[in-house]
Amino acid sequence: MPHLIFRGVNAGLLGTVAQPLAAELASLCECGTDNFTMNVLHTTAVFGEPDTGPSFVFIEIGWFERGTETRDAFAGIVTEYVRKLGYEEVEIVFHAYLEENYYINGEACRSQ
Repeated sequence: MPHLIFRGVNAGLLGTVAQPLAAELASLCECGTDNFTMNVLHTTAVFGEPDTGPSFVFIEIGWFERGTETRDAFAGIVTEYVRKLGYEEVEIVFHAYLEENYYINGEACRSQ
């Protein structure tokens, strides 16, 4: 797992690079591509900038912390792929999950 949630990115465009993006991130994280999810949220601005066009690109990444070096590289890879789609500014935030707070089918993912 990391879970990537994209805002302000066209889902069709992102779909064209999702597989190679997942492959490169999986290599960095030393896991399989089946550990990743990528979703695009469709939002409507009700405050701040009026909803007259696409919102700015904001990506939230939920994952188990892997350290500053890996986080920096991960953010760089994601930014590179999104910029290739024609977006100039990309903002990313990481949310680190704690294994004892993460459950799969009711079972905690605590380290054994």
